[in-house]
Order: sequence, then C-alpha cells, then structure tokens
Amino acid sequence: MSCDRIGNLLLVKFLPVAGKETCIFVPASIVFWLLKHLPVNQDPQLTAPAVVPRVEQYDWDNPNTPRALTVQCKQFSNAIRMQFALERGPDLMVLLDRSNVELMRQMMVAYSKDLIDLDAE
Repeated sequence: MSCDRIGNLLLVKFLPVAGKETCIFVPASIVFWLLKHLPVNQDPQLTAPAVVPRVEQYDWDNPNTPRALTVQCKQFSNAIRMQFALERGPDLMVLLDRSNVELMRQMMVAYSKDLIDLDAE
C-alpha cells in the first residue's frame, strides 16, 4: 500500500498466490469503512504473510489502474472475501486469509493518519 500526497487515496497492490499482481486505487472513505469493519486479530500465533508486494512509482503512474467505487465483504472462519466494484473493467474479488487481513488492517491503520476522513464527525 501507498498513500497519495493529497490524502484521499491508497494504492493497494494484491499479489495472488498463482497469478499476476493487481493494483487498485482505494478512496479514503472505503479505507475508513474497512477500518471500522475488519476484524482485529485475536490469535497470538498468527504469522505474517510470506510475501508483501512493494508499491513502486510505475504503479502510481499506470493509467490503467482502476479506482474502487465500493467494496462488499463476507467474513468466513479463516478468510474474508472482498469484492471491489471498479470504475472500469470487471470487479475485483480477492480472498484474504487471516494473516493478510491483519496485515491489510495494520497498514490501513498506519496510513489512516495521512488520509482525510471526510465523513468524520
């Protein structure tokens, strides 16, 4: 993940187990919604994911990177399915195991200080 300079987008890169990495822009409003709804890890034995993709400048510069409009989540016992409706192209569905969910949650918490929550009261 990486935050834009203005504080309204995160660039999120997913690296599937057997596939090509995928980037999407996630608006701050979705990030703050996810932070309210993603479960916090309760397992002290949970290990970090083996590989964490790096966001590079060319990821930001890629004109084909779509923006997420909405996200729908479904929680399972050991995973969360996230379906992002994108501004163009097919929707993106990812299935994150518990360690990836926790990594995503921690990274979003860290970046939340740089993002502007327009819905904050």
